[in-house]
Amino acid sequence: MADTLLEFPSEFPLKIMGRSRDGFAQMVHDIVRKHAPDYDGATMELRPSSSGNYLSVTCVITATSKEQLDALYRELSAHPDIAMVL
Repeated sequence: MADTLLEFPSEFPLKIMGRSRDGFAQMVHDIVRKHAPDYDGATMELRPSSSGNYLSVTCVITATSKEQLDALYRELSAHPDIAMVL
């Protein structure tokens, strides 16, 4: 039985949320590029919360393996400025 239902390579959206602060989107971009070097940062979508205190960053990567996604989720989730990764 397969470890994942995903087929690779595949387009995979990531939504990363954290406190809105200078450099948040760049920090997310840098982490994503480390794990997905072909990621095009120009496709990043930013959405501030209604109060402006939080920022949601959506990145769509070309996922190449479950291990790649696991490592990316681990690094993003461990970052102190990131509240949630979906």
